[in-house]
Amino acid sequence: MNVIGTIDRPSTHDPKKQAPMPTSTSEPSGSAAPVVTTIGATASRQNRTREMQLIPEALARAHMHERMREADAERRAVRLVAARRMQRRAERVSLRARRALAMAVMN
Repeated sequence: MNVIGTIDRPSTHDPKKQAPMPTSTSEPSGSAAPVVTTIGATASRQNRTREMQLIPEALARAHMHERMREADAERRAVRLVAARRMQRRAERVSLRARRALAMAVMN
């Protein structure tokens, strides 16, 4: 047999140019395996291949979206902590000012 390429690495990636799969000699001729037409199989194989090639891209996009969401949540948490710290500081300064004013009025 003078076929170049293997199943894993075919000589061409175009399904229309690939040779059809040979029938199994160990399988009886009247087996219950359905007959598959190459027209639907070719379109299905092309579509599945395209979808499978896009899986890593979709996975990376989802991963990056999740990381961006986590970063936004982290930034919001840091801002909230800083805002609470500034609020406590402002309350302490306000309390000191009220005490100073009360002391000035009393004297």
